[in-house]
Amino acid sequence: MTEERIKKINELIKRELGWIILKEIDLPSDALVTITRAAVSPNLSQVKIYISIIPDSQEKRIFNILNKNIYFIQQFLNKRLKMRIVPKIIFHKERIEQKADRVDKLLNEIKKADDA
Repeated sequence: MTEERIKKINELIKRELGWIILKEIDLPSDALVTITRAAVSPNLSQVKIYISIIPDSQEKRIFNILNKNIYFIQQFLNKRLKMRIVPKIIFHKERIEQKADRVDKLLNEIKKADDA
């Protein structure tokens, strides 16, 4: 499968899952849930869905809700996509923002040390 096709499938799954989670899953109103990226395996057997949750204190609760509804979400995705093979969904916590925050803090510390 070409890299361009994989990118298109990732975007399609990301968009469709975003719609499904927004419209069909009852999530708490005090949490912001964002699908940051989708990463489908080369053989299309599974897709890792990276999710960012604000505030972090809601993380466990949101993942419990999503994983409890995974069968429903998977079935809904299967119906919405016109694909022969629809990858199995696996939810993951997005860690890129945490790493970026850490790098930003380190850079600020270096800047403060240089200014002193």
